[in-house]
Amino acid sequence: MQKDDFKENVRYTITLRAADGKLHPANIYVYKRFDTAMIVRMTDKSGFLHKIAYDDVTRIVKTLVVDSQHQFFIPAPVLDEKTWKDRNVMERYSSAPHMGK
Repeated sequence: MQKDDFKENVRYTITLRAADGKLHPANIYVYKRFDTAMIVRMTDKSGFLHKIAYDDVTRIVKTLVVDSQHQFFIPAPVLDEKTWKDRNVMERYSSAPHMGK
């Protein structure tokens, strides 16, 4: 896959290639796109943020655009590319203002 296949603040159901080469389904929410990877939250797992390379995504199964009142907020410095230079996972809590959290 490529950067242009994904948009920020959109939920996707994808087929993801794990480090061991096996394919797994994953539900993600895209926060930020970089040239070779994107920062996402796995919506069906823990609250960790993950950096996923576009090459690790083999297929987009479903796309759901999230309206502005249900978008999750993460401070911009956390999503900055230099913050993710040497890491692949980060624990960070976020919520949507509309949900009262």
